[in-house]
Amino acid sequence: MKNFFKNNALVLGIYLIIVSVAVYFLLQYGKVSVHIYMNQIVGNKFLDLFFYYITYLGDGIIMPFLLLAILFYNIRTGIYTTVSFFTATIITNILKHQFYDDVMRPWHVFQWTVKAPLNYVNTEDLHIHNSFPSGHATQAFAIFMCLVFATNNPLYKFLFFAIALLAAFSRVYLSQHWLVDITAGSLIGTICGMAYYYSFLGKNAFHKLDKSLLKFRQADQPKK
Repeated sequence: MKNFFKNNALVLGIYLIIVSVAVYFLLQYGKVSVHIYMNQIVGNKFLDLFFYYITYLGDGIIMPFLLLAILFYNIRTGIYTTVSFFTATIITNILKHQFYDDVMRPWHVFQWTVKAPLNYVNTEDLHIHNSFPSGHATQAFAIFMCLVFATNNPLYKFLFFAIALLAAFSRVYLSQHWLVDITAGSLIGTICGMAYYYSFLGKNAFHKLDKSLLKFRQADQPKK
């Protein structure tokens, strides 16, 4: 695990700073005030379109195709991300539906409790219940942080981290979740990725699966 932290120190350091800042503002001002402040940037046509589509990178409908693509690229990484994804998803769904089922989402709170206007990108698909934690943030971080940990390329590490971060933030931008929801979701996804790293990638475990699924199938075919 020493090499793991050494190779991912910068990304994990930046992530911890972001989480710390989010926690500070949530404790200092509360999730409602923070959401009102962050909601001020909503309304830019480019940003509205960008976050409307990037949110699908954390969507449960898209995830199977993404996991399949990773599996075809590299079997070991594909299995690693899949196990991380399902574990994180199960944890989040248990929290959502068993412990925090009554936590309302921003639209409901601002519509019926706070009664303050918000800027919206799309009002047709705004959810009401099961706000904490964010499933999109959990799933995005569970997959893309695994890719961060799996690659040795610094550029790819920051690219995958940025995708996870933007996909998670899109939930606040679209007023589908509070900042606390995506913060918790990102932690669940990241911790699952870290927890399974040693089992699948540490000490060169499952090294025979460290190849493309297409090449793996070709290797099994008898030579003519």
